Amino acid sequence: MIVRREFITLLGGAAAAWPLAARAQQPARLPTIGFLGSGTISAWSPWTAAFVQRLRELGWIEGRNVAIEYRWAEGRPERYAEIAAEFVQLKVDVIVTTGAAALAAKQTTSVIPIVFAVANDPIGSGLVAGLARPGGNVTGLSVQARDLAGKRLEFFREVVTDLRRLAILANVGYAAAVLEMGEAQAAARTLGLEVVTVEVRRAEDIAPAFEALKGRAQALYVVSADPLLITYRIRINTLANIARLPMIATQREFVEAGGLMSYGPNYSGLFHHAADYVDKILRGAKPADIPVEQPTKFDLVINLTTAKALGLTIPESFLLRADEVIE
Repeated sequence: MIVRREFITLLGGAAAAWPLAARAQQPARLPTIGFLGSGTISAWSPWTAAFVQRLRELGWIEGRNVAIEYRWAEGRPERYAEIAAEFVQLKVDVIVTTGAAALAAKQTTSVIPIVFAVANDPIGSGLVAGLARPGGNVTGLSVQARDLAGKRLEFFREVVTDLRRLAILANVGYAAAVLEMGEAQAAARTLGLEVVTVEVRRAEDIAPAFEALKGRAQALYVVSADPLLITYRIRINTLANIARLPMIATQREFVEAGGLMSYGPNYSGLFHHAADYVDKILRGAKPADIPVEQPTKFDLVINLTTAKALGLTIPESFLLRADEVIE
């Protein structure tokens, strides 16, 4: 009987210890990044890859010592706040996103750090109090898109030498795009160009916008730093090329998809650098103390195949200045 009691006592003690052992063996929760893509997976794939690559360089390996929760708004701004709220429920350690989505995230949480990889007007939009000292829970990278409109048009006139009538296409449902559109209009008028503005708000507006342009413009400036136009860039390029409208955009992704040319910051580079911000935050830095940076390098990219299809002869001197020529 004594032996049996000892056995039962030992068994009971072991059973009581099992839950403790199981808890001890459970892996610790990984630091978690909430990645809010305002566009689609495919549209963002080069930027996402650049971000993840830089994280790896900094020692953060997805699935090993950091988790990333990806969510895609697919060009629908009404999804931003919904996704941000989901990240709050998941208790992510930092949210990574861009412009308007970052603003929606800031309005959803004042506690979780937010890093914007791209923002056109972070002070004017209310994302940060200042560039040197952002304050609050938000910091990131500003692209100065509006400041580049004049330089973009100067390059454009070197390629489209007889340019007199310019169409400007913008998603007016996106505040930063409206700001850049105004800058582009002012720059165009300074250069003596007639300007036609084409406003869209939804994907369904794009084809009618080109229909309305027939015979009214010689070339097209696309205010492209917004999720809608980036998502539908192939459609825009196709319609522009069918209409024989040479096109300049903010982002190289338009040129890679068949557009004529672009001038602006390298977005893959911005997302690559955004990982440095995330690294600092995961290691204890506060967003309020990490200055907002602005790009110092801007890429001039031209698609020579598209130029030839449009009957444009690109000066050799211009090609030598381009950062990339796509053939």
